[in-house]
Amino acid sequence: MKFVIEHLEKHFDKKVVLRDINFTFEEGKIYGLLGRNGAGKTTLFNCINRDIKADGGTFYLEEDGIRHEVKPENIGYVLSTPTVPEFLTGREFLKFFLDINSDSVRSIKSIDEYFDYMSIEPEDRDKLMKDYSHGMKNKMQMLVNIIADPKILLLDEPLTSLDVVVAEEMKQLLRSLKDGRITIFSTHIMDLALDLCDVIVLLSHGELEIVEKSNLDSREFKEKIIAALKEEEHV
Repeated sequence: MKFVIEHLEKHFDKKVVLRDINFTFEEGKIYGLLGRNGAGKTTLFNCINRDIKADGGTFYLEEDGIRHEVKPENIGYVLSTPTVPEFLTGREFLKFFLDINSDSVRSIKSIDEYFDYMSIEPEDRDKLMKDYSHGMKNKMQMLVNIIADPKILLLDEPLTSLDVVVAEEMKQLLRSLKDGRITIFSTHIMDLALDLCDVIVLLSHGELEIVEKSNLDSREFKEKIIAALKEEEHV
């Protein structure tokens, strides 16, 4: 399975954010979308998720040489700032999500098994989510996306505000989930991208550029990335 983007463009007034993007993502890999804050990472995700309308181009899934439209159920989107219904407990939210998606989601675990899977402690499962930490809200957001089992998983800087333990748990989880799906992980932190991702894609000047894996740990690679990002700042 491949996710193909062709000639995608987006601008806001005279500012070009995405410039004729052409790229192919393949399943089974975690792609690190690396760029400065404001480079257009979230804009790219919002275009893919159709939260905003692109000004040109198209994208599609390709399986066995056949093109398929990207449908809403094909995409999971984990926001940098988790959005959960804080008036519900964790258990109520998870039960509600499973109930309303019963036609498309085959629940193979009990609710408590899902909580165990995400390392959410028993004493926290019946708390209102307004009392959850940022990390716990992020886990709940990640959990419903895992249950939905989308073909494309968009992760918009989901680890930036997490403590060390939760961030490491999430990284291990993402590594275990990459088979059979396309995972795109946006970040502005180079060391995080190097640690987690199989492929690094630089978003600079509104364009995507892949960085060869053989160069990921080299000094030349890091210098090239830093130079490109500095150039982005000056522009």
